[in-house]
Amino acid sequence: MVYVLKQKSKFLQTWLQRLFRSLYCLCVVAVISGCGDQSDGKILLASAVITMESGDSYVNAIAIDKGKIKAVGEFESLIARYPNYDIDREFAERVIVPGFIDPHIHMLLGALIYSRPFLPPWDMQTPSGLVKGLANKEEFLAALAKLEGETEGNGPLIVYGYHNLVHGAIDRHDLDKISKDRPILVWHYSGHDFYLNSEALDWAEVDKRLLKTYQGIELDSEGELTGRLVEDAPKHLLKKLVFELFTPANVSKGFDGYEKLITENGVTAVAELGYGLFGKRLEDFYYWLEYKKDDPYDLYLIPEHRAFKNKYGDRSADQILELSKVAWSRGDPRVLPRVKFFSDGAFYSQTMKLLPPGYACNHSHGVWATNPDILKVEMLPYWKAGLDFHIHSNGDASQSATLEAMRFIISSGRKEGQRFIIEHGGLLSPNDLDNVASMSGGVSAASHYVHYMGKKYQQVLGDKANHITPMASALAAGIPATLHSDAPLAPLSPLQAASVHMTRLTREGDVMLASERLTAKQGLAAITINAAWTLGLEDEIGSIKSGKRANLTILDRNPLETVPEKWPQIGIWGVVIDGQKRPL
Repeated sequence: MVYVLKQKSKFLQTWLQRLFRSLYCLCVVAVISGCGDQSDGKILLASAVITMESGDSYVNAIAIDKGKIKAVGEFESLIARYPNYDIDREFAERVIVPGFIDPHIHMLLGALIYSRPFLPPWDMQTPSGLVKGLANKEEFLAALAKLEGETEGNGPLIVYGYHNLVHGAIDRHDLDKISKDRPILVWHYSGHDFYLNSEALDWAEVDKRLLKTYQGIELDSEGELTGRLVEDAPKHLLKKLVFELFTPANVSKGFDGYEKLITENGVTAVAELGYGLFGKRLEDFYYWLEYKKDDPYDLYLIPEHRAFKNKYGDRSADQILELSKVAWSRGDPRVLPRVKFFSDGAFYSQTMKLLPPGYACNHSHGVWATNPDILKVEMLPYWKAGLDFHIHSNGDASQSATLEAMRFIISSGRKEGQRFIIEHGGLLSPNDLDNVASMSGGVSAASHYVHYMGKKYQQVLGDKANHITPMASALAAGIPATLHSDAPLAPLSPLQAASVHMTRLTREGDVMLASERLTAKQGLAAITINAAWTLGLEDEIGSIKSGKRANLTILDRNPLETVPEKWPQIGIWGVVIDGQKRPL
């Protein structure tokens, strides 16, 4: 027995000696090979690197390690500093800028719309290519009739793109002439309105009894349904539309199209400004199904107040904070510690809230999405919890109410760095901008209000049209203003968005208020570093700086040396996400 134990002890001793020698040899090899200082570092050479850091001139190289920017500078200097880094010359003839950011889109809504047939008021870039605009009511109804004739069966026909200021007024009687057997639902360009024929009204169980439950069911002069449902009333349609629009195949088709546009336009980050509106569980399911780790963009989610209040009650602010603290990795949408509110209606559908004399086209003053007295009460718990605000606020009456509410909210106290953002900013007067600046707020302006609607709204709004998205004045007031597409309502193209505000050209070719033109540097800031600030992410993305994530957009030309009209034609090679190259 003693002999056996001695033999086992000797065997164990020998085995441990061999293990020690092996580990020792591995350490020696590691030291000799430089493994102790190993990295995946690389140096990207470019014809120019535009950092968007204040005071920086062009450099031509970036050092990247472990998905982050290590250093920015001249190529030879970085080689000397990091002799073990790999050299990547693929972008030697291209220009590197910070990754483009679109800080206000609607991912699931866009997926639903991009799955529909388009009959737009102006030329629109869609996932399947350019769709030509229809100039008037006759063209629109003729195209709708053709589409109905080509659609098999008698199932509902849901079409997107109608705009009343271009296509003229329509009602159920116009749509009944196209079909009395098939439900036809025309989705207004704004996304806030639907127009139904008589068959669709029956199909959706819409009658005057719903007036007790919903605002926005339009009646004609004789008290009969016109077929229009706006703002609040379309919620009723969801009971039926969910079975037409929210099928996995339909959402997948639209989602793929949305991602195609994101990728083609060099966008590295987007923010969904209405998380929960279709139901958090449903949205989470589709994000899990469609958004993948290898998608070349980051998806951020900003909860919508009403949706979270309905689901979580008085715990909604705490729930948002808890979601924002969940450990994040690429391939998962990231909830930000921010909340979205709605003050008034839509710019495109003439439901934004106006001061007298209101709209010349329909003599209305728009609608409140949230009564001003209620808005400040609803906001306060979220502000006290430390959340940042994004407030959909378009009309001049809405700006007055929103800014009054914010002054009341801020008087209750403010955590360091806490901020609020006016979203869309359809109309912003000099006084509004002074108030935003005095409260250290921000403006995230809709990119194409001036271009698409500027000339039409000069007839509808009069002198107020001079206050449509005044970007240069906002920046002059010290407001870190940015641009967003609100896609699918405008092209998901940051270069085009910046171009629109550098030229102030309407689609008819007129210049609308040349004094509000942005410089090239301001235009680029509006789609990079200012957009990052709007989302509270300026320490992570938005500029090319040591310590930030290596999220970059690669261009064929230097935008700062390209005339504004040509920005939309600048070629895009692709993007770099966390140091990984993702060509188109």
